[in-house]
Amino acid sequence: MQTVNIHAAKTHLSRLVDAAAAGEEILIARAGRPVARLVPLQEVAAMPRRQLGRLAGRIHVPDDFDAALPDDVVAIFERG
Repeated sequence: MQTVNIHAAKTHLSRLVDAAAAGEEILIARAGRPVARLVPLQEVAAMPRRQLGRLAGRIHVPDDFDAALPDDVVAIFERG
């Protein structure tokens, strides 16, 4: 694992991103103390994709969902 300081990381960002994309992990340090880690994105790419409509038919939104709240409930929020 390679460690670089922030100044060098800014100067060589493109090269470091290429190295990370190739599988290398890079620690970025400030004053010698590691503060960030540049890693390949493949870990995230392996996550399953979200499926739209998974809850179709399982959730019911009532017709009056966006109706005005009763006065006593509005009073609670306006007390502030």
